[in-house]
Amino acid sequence: MSVLLTTQKIIKKWTDYNNHMNLSYYILVFDMGAEVILSKFMMGSHSANTTKKSTMVVETHTTYNREVKEGDEVNVVLSHFDHDNKRLHYKLEMYDKAKNTLSATTEVLALYIDLNVRKVAEIEDDKKNIMDKFINQHKSNFKSDNLKFSNKLKK
Repeated sequence: MSVLLTTQKIIKKWTDYNNHMNLSYYILVFDMGAEVILSKFMMGSHSANTTKKSTMVVETHTTYNREVKEGDEVNVVLSHFDHDNKRLHYKLEMYDKAKNTLSATTEVLALYIDLNVRKVAEIEDDKKNIMDKFINQHKSNFKSDNLKFSNKLKK
């Protein structure tokens, strides 16, 4: 089982004239899940506000597999995670909670940024250690098939 990050109930504001969740809100819901894992790695909003170090997404690949409608509950899970000294590569999947069917996926390549100078920075060793420990703990649950950005890490 992939790592559960968040469960969200789809609200009317997130739906469009097709009576399903608008594509921009899929990204919002995925971002809510990403914040959970980034905070665990000390790279989320708290880090941005206190240490001025965070991440910025530079590339994504998103699939929309099944409609999500108002009132549906979705689970956002982390299905893959890796990093190098300056980049994070992860994939999130969204599942209909009631049916346990895949609704959408997003694969992300993000850069670690020093917000003081707004430039790419090297990830500190303590954060790399937290990520490596997390990867070792969960790698048997990760999926590496159909990844688009694996070759972008500099290992």
